[in-house]
Amino acid sequence: MEAKKVLLVDDDPDILEFIKYNLERESFEVKTALNGKDALVIAEREIPDLIILDVMMPEMDGVETCMKIRQSEKLKDVLICFLTARNEDYSQIAGFDAGADDYITKPIKPRVLISRIKAILRRSFVSGEVEIENDDKIITLGDIVIERERYIVRKGTQELNLPKKEFELLSLLASKPGKVFSRDLILEKVWGGEVIVGDRTIDVHIRKLREKLGETLIKTVKGVGYKYDF
Repeated sequence: MEAKKVLLVDDDPDILEFIKYNLERESFEVKTALNGKDALVIAEREIPDLIILDVMMPEMDGVETCMKIRQSEKLKDVLICFLTARNEDYSQIAGFDAGADDYITKPIKPRVLISRIKAILRRSFVSGEVEIENDDKIITLGDIVIERERYIVRKGTQELNLPKKEFELLSLLASKPGKVFSRDLILEKVWGGEVIVGDRTIDVHIRKLREKLGETLIKTVKGVGYKYDF
């Protein structure tokens, strides 16, 4: 099996070297960058499977770097994880808003970090990986069309650019209009039971979907979860 390629981005050379050493021991191919600008160049050239970003960096911080990565057609399927000492809610929300797939807080033991990284890579999206209730390749609900195999969502004549987790979440909810999906079920189906993410993660992705689709299609069922209201 081909080694997974990871790009580490941190302005602390000691942290880079420490994580790089532990990843290479697990047979990962590792590239490094000391700032966001260099990371963009390396990412475009190497097309890694996963980019691990620090938040606080000179020249271009991690959030801005993540946003620019998500704007690149070549890098649209790359997984992005923040690894940072900042654990404030607003910092995590900014990371997910920028298009991150996960958020890991330092300090973290090497063995735990490796386990988290492997779990993130295992849930990389491929067609049919997310088990949903409706196995139609194309779901049409009013003016919303979801082409699951092509990862395309259209609203009327407009094609929407959705990050992977937003696409998976929308596909899940739209697979059974009117059904209430609990938070636990959403986490299991979209993020996978092996990765620890909080309710805030779901809330951020729901908010971003509403911004793109309209406020009325995805309803909150207080204390339970969400449903696609068609």
